Amino acid sequence: MGALSWLTLLLTHPFEFRTLIQYAIYHEQKRDITAQEEFNTSGWDRASMRRCWEFLDLTSRSFSAVIKELDGDLARVVCLFYLVLRGLDTVEDDMTIPDGVKQPILRNFHVHTVTPGWNFDGNGPNEKDRQLLVEYHVVVEELNRLPQEYKSVIVDICEKMQTGMADYAHKAATTGAIYIPTIEEYELYCHYVAGLVGEGLSGLFSASGKEAPWLRDQLKLSNSMGLFLQKTNIIRDYREDLEDKRHFWPKEIWGRFGFEELGELHLPENCRTHATDSLDYLKTLKNQSVFNFCAIPQTMAIATLELCFMNPAMLQRNVKIRKAVAASLIMRSTNPREVAGIFVEYARKIHAKIKPTDPSFMKISVACGQIEQWREHNYPTFIEFGDSGKMAFNPSDARTRLQTALKEKESALVRRRVVEKARVAVATGQQPTFVPEQTSEKEMILYVAGALILVVLLCMCIVFVILHFTGDLPKLLPPAWRGQLEGDL
Repeated sequence: MGALSWLTLLLTHPFEFRTLIQYAIYHEQKRDITAQEEFNTSGWDRASMRRCWEFLDLTSRSFSAVIKELDGDLARVVCLFYLVLRGLDTVEDDMTIPDGVKQPILRNFHVHTVTPGWNFDGNGPNEKDRQLLVEYHVVVEELNRLPQEYKSVIVDICEKMQTGMADYAHKAATTGAIYIPTIEEYELYCHYVAGLVGEGLSGLFSASGKEAPWLRDQLKLSNSMGLFLQKTNIIRDYREDLEDKRHFWPKEIWGRFGFEELGELHLPENCRTHATDSLDYLKTLKNQSVFNFCAIPQTMAIATLELCFMNPAMLQRNVKIRKAVAASLIMRSTNPREVAGIFVEYARKIHAKIKPTDPSFMKISVACGQIEQWREHNYPTFIEFGDSGKMAFNPSDARTRLQTALKEKESALVRRRVVEKARVAVATGQQPTFVPEQTSEKEMILYVAGALILVVLLCMCIVFVILHFTGDLPKLLPPAWRGQLEGDL
């Protein structure tokens, strides 16, 4: 942004200006892959890997930054995973490649990916990621350097994805169909192009040892992470895809409202699923860099959904969240509790926009309510944490009064049981035993401090007595006191 842009932003959106300044000052780059101490994990000292990092910057501005901040060799592994799938997608998306040429390349891409020296220069001249396939041999070289546990995950996901892409590309080329007809087929398509990415990433996280081994088996949650992003992108890119005659939105959704062509659509039905699955997945992560890598795209997606919802501008052009909003989401997406709060914040905005007369009113309301329910179930809002991390109850919340009443009732029951046991003991001629009431934290600290003081005093007395009887006590005193003590003795 130039100086004039900053001045305009300060005058028109002062709070956004403040957010961007905070981001520039306080957000630090977690690691520098070009630093010499990072060469062992980033591979920057090799020309082939440097070219791969350059391709990552060229093909993905949104994912490049978060990939580079992953810990250890995971950044390099995910970079190569992304480039393999980007190369596959570049072949599938290019409509200038005849189906007879495209099919064998797609169905054998997992073989080409590990074949030294393999390149492909058959893309059209206007294909934006064409150069990646022209120099694909650098990706192959680096992929073959990876340990087998990483390489097997990448090749396996590539093989599954290429099969689905080849099937859809062949169907479009042979039948002339430009629509995905049903929601079921739409879900399957999104699984092939995005859900498998989530499954692959979970496998890589587990293989790295930075996440639990069982994470690779969470297929449903991993699939939902990918589908949430993919469906958001399809909604956001509605106008661009329409102009390119790519219709990913299933006709089963918009056709029931009487539309014959997708271009007639005026009010798109929003993405309603996968949000709570994504939150469940994020809650399982333990590595901070992995969490940031997964959480930031998800919060960006929910913010984009809110921007697109009931927004006529998305029917005319691509809409994007503002830079200050993106910066704020990056800074806030640091833990599951905060991410859940972000989801609730945008779910409430979405719900506030919808009208009761909308045919999807109930479905969207339920979806928004599920996000609220998930947050309250996992991170109740009446429980607060101060700067010291100490838990406290919000006094203005009605649930705090209920919690207090339950605790008082429990304490009363304990006291009643103690009294009843004492009465029974007295009636049977036994000695009653009393269970001391639970002490507070302050009382416990005072008891411990008092005990420590008594121990110190007792030790000092013992030392004094020993020194006195051994005759060594005068030697420890100042000369003036020593003479007085000897005179007295």
